[in-house]
Amino acid sequence: MASVRYIVTDVDAAVAFYRDNLDFKLDKHNPGKFAALLRDDLTLYLSAPGAGSGGQAGGDPKPGGWNRFMIVTTDVDALIERLRRANARFRGELSEGGAGRAILVEDPSGNVIELFEFKKD
Repeated sequence: MASVRYIVTDVDAAVAFYRDNLDFKLDKHNPGKFAALLRDDLTLYLSAPGAGSGGQAGGDPKPGGWNRFMIVTTDVDALIERLRRANARFRGELSEGGAGRAILVEDPSGNVIELFEFKKD
């Protein structure tokens, strides 16, 4: 099982984004400060800046950047459409090549998630 921690500006908005749009299940939630969400073999920890050890580790952590985790899907077009209806922000356009198709989407704090679909035979 893998774990990822994202620093987010609004924990509750991030919980809604991941739960409602990307099929994460809420495991733990301290409103406004921390949440743990589950999806397959991934635990996603969300921390507000300055909240708890995760929100303070390394000095002054901030949301955003280019680090990301991938969600592999069998229908990236449908997932993109669902996220567009939810007013999600994308970085660039859908890219095609190599092993499949990918696009980057931002959570409400600007953290990046890669949506990926393997090339169909």
